[in-house]
Amino acid sequence: MSKLIVATLTTAVLAGSTMLAFAQERVVNVYNWSDYIDDSILEEFTKETGIKVVYDVFDSNEILETKLLAGGSGYDVVVPTAYFLQRQIAAGVFQKLDKSKLPNISNMWDMVMERTAQYDPGNEYAVDYMWGTTGIGYNVEKMKEILGTDEKPNWDVIFDPEIAAKFKDCGIHLLDSPTDIMPSALAYLGLNPDSHDQADLEKAADLLMKVRPNIRKFHSSEYINALANGDICLAVGFSGDVFQARDRAAEAKAGVTVDYSIPEQGAQMWFDMLAIPADAPHVAEAHEFINYMMKPEVIAKASNYVFYANGNKASQQFLDKEVLEDTAIYPSDAVMQKLFTTTPFEAKEQRVLTRLWTRIVTGQ
Repeated sequence: MSKLIVATLTTAVLAGSTMLAFAQERVVNVYNWSDYIDDSILEEFTKETGIKVVYDVFDSNEILETKLLAGGSGYDVVVPTAYFLQRQIAAGVFQKLDKSKLPNISNMWDMVMERTAQYDPGNEYAVDYMWGTTGIGYNVEKMKEILGTDEKPNWDVIFDPEIAAKFKDCGIHLLDSPTDIMPSALAYLGLNPDSHDQADLEKAADLLMKVRPNIRKFHSSEYINALANGDICLAVGFSGDVFQARDRAAEAKAGVTVDYSIPEQGAQMWFDMLAIPADAPHVAEAHEFINYMMKPEVIAKASNYVFYANGNKASQQFLDKEVLEDTAIYPSDAVMQKLFTTTPFEAKEQRVLTRLWTRIVTGQ
């Protein structure tokens, strides 16, 4: 009988110690964009804090939003674009940041914070991770061969049916994202890029339908390798993604040169934000992760890897010269004046946008 009691106690103690070890294993579940961090940052965070990072990726805001609105995603830190963040805050999917646990917030850049406050008043729910523009990635040699010029392209190469047709055979990719492509089409038409008016959106959709036969694919990440490999000539994409394509092409030494253009008709400026879901299982660890990412030398390492500007002013002393002095990454004041931001659609407006986009992508 006593042996049974001892055995039972031993089992209980072992079970308890296993549970304790499990409780002590600290974890943070991060959901970020694909190709968007130097993996060594995650390893160094774990080494410094003892917190294991479980890292998943997505390639469109729509995918992230679906998971957030469904709830119970299990993620502790997510990276929505500010445009989506605003309506997600309204839907109650995020919790306010505890800024007492984020001392490194003092490193953030007031110019960026003023702009992100447009989406998150007081910057209460999120801090900027990276920011950039949506413009044109292009094959330099093919551009010169087809148009006979060294000049950086404007929106005409995408939205003028006659010019776009010249690039049909060598390939055009567009982001599979109405919130990135429609504002660019509106800018090309000389309309307000942030218009929510159905008549304006239909004009943009009609324009896209005219060039639709020239578009090989709508996808939000494949264009990086497609540009780098010389499989396509043009892509409307995110600035840093195009720079990654540029670098991959240079490394391959296969005779492909990729460059990036901010069209003179204007381009969209966007902000990707670090936020904590309302139902995050590891809130303390989430704050530690965000605070770590706001260390100047850490976020600089991320920018040096992904070729995006970040929202951390103190990081600029740690940035590679080729990043900080590249005006396509950190634009001049003159170019900054041409950049526009967009605001979220109400549910009714969103349905109109989704219907138009489905028509464009399917070509019907």
